Amino acid sequence: MKILVTGGAGFIGSAVVRLAIARGHSVVNVDALTYAACLANVSDVAEHPCYEFEHADIRDRESLDAIFVRHAPDTVMHLAAESHVDRSIDRPADFIETNVNGTLNMLESARSYWQSKGRPVDFRFHHISTDEVFGSLGPTGLFTEDTPYDPRSPYSASKASSDHLVRAWHETYGLPVVLTNCSNNYGPYHFPEKLVPVVILNALAGKPLPIYGDGGNIRDWLFVEDHANALLLALEKGVVGRSYNIGGENERTNLELVEILCSILDRLSPRAEGSYAELITFVTDRLGHDVRYAIDPSRIRDELCWRPLVTVEEGLEQTVQWYLDNEDWWQPLLQRSGVGERLGTSS
Repeated sequence: MKILVTGGAGFIGSAVVRLAIARGHSVVNVDALTYAACLANVSDVAEHPCYEFEHADIRDRESLDAIFVRHAPDTVMHLAAESHVDRSIDRPADFIETNVNGTLNMLESARSYWQSKGRPVDFRFHHISTDEVFGSLGPTGLFTEDTPYDPRSPYSASKASSDHLVRAWHETYGLPVVLTNCSNNYGPYHFPEKLVPVVILNALAGKPLPIYGDGGNIRDWLFVEDHANALLLALEKGVVGRSYNIGGENERTNLELVEILCSILDRLSPRAEGSYAELITFVTDRLGHDVRYAIDPSRIRDELCWRPLVTVEEGLEQTVQWYLDNEDWWQPLLQRSGVGERLGTSS
C-alpha cells in the first residue's frame, strides 16, 4: 500500500512509519513539525526509496489537497494531533484548531480525492484516537467500543469531536473509515513531557520525580511498537465503519509505574548513593485528573487476532535502556518550549 500518514514525525506516528516501511509499504509522511515532532524519529528510513516527507499543516486545506493529488495514496492513517492534556488546559484553542478543524480538513481532502478516483473500494481513512474520550472509570469496569463518550479535558473533548466527525463522514458521504482508540503509550522516541520520559530524564539528572496527587490514578500501558502493529492490522483488515479499542492489558497506578522505572534505573544506571525512588515527589494534582482508564480489547483480539506482546515491565526496561543509549536524541529536545515546566495549572 501507499499510506499517507499524518503526524509521522511524532511519537506514535513515527513508530507506524518505521514499521510500515519495514513491511514493504510506501509512506508519505505529512507533518507540520511542531514542538513535539522530530525528524530524527524517522532518520532510519529517511533515505528509503519508499519514504517521502511533506512539511505541511493539517490546518491548511489547500496544502492537503495538493498532497493527495501529488502522491495518490491508497490509504490514510491520521495521527496528527495536539495530545498533551496539561497543554490543553493552558491553550485549549490550539487543540480545537488542530484536532477538530485539522481533522475536518483531512476528511474533506480525503473525500474529494476518493470521489475523484471513482470511490475505490479499497481506500481507507484510519482515524487514530484515544481512550480518554470515554471519560473516567471507577475501580472496576473497562472501556468498550460501546462506552458512551464522556470527555473531561480540552484535549479529550477535541479528540471526541474528531471521532464524531469521522463517523459522520462515513454515514453521510460513505467515506470508508476505520477508527481506533488506544490506551497510554510509552516507548522509545517519546517526547520528554509525558510521564515515562520525564521520570527517566529527571532521575538521570538527579531532579525530583513529580507524581500528581497521591499517585493513585490508574492507566493501561501500551508499548508503542505493539500499538503500531495493531494500527497497521486495523488498517489492513478492520471492518469499514467499525472502531477498535487497543489496550495494553497492563494496568498500573502512576506511583507503581514510577517505582518500576526507579527499580530498572537502579539496575541499569545506579546512583552513587541510594535509590532513584528517593527522588519521588508528590505535587498538586492535575485539574480534572481522570481517576482510571482501562480498555477491553476483546473486539480487536477476536476479530483481528491481535494482542499486546510486551508486558509493562519488559517495555519499560527496553524504554529505559533506549534513553540511556540515545542522549543525542533527547538532549536537544529539553530546550523546546514548555519542556521541564509544570503546565496545566491555570484555572
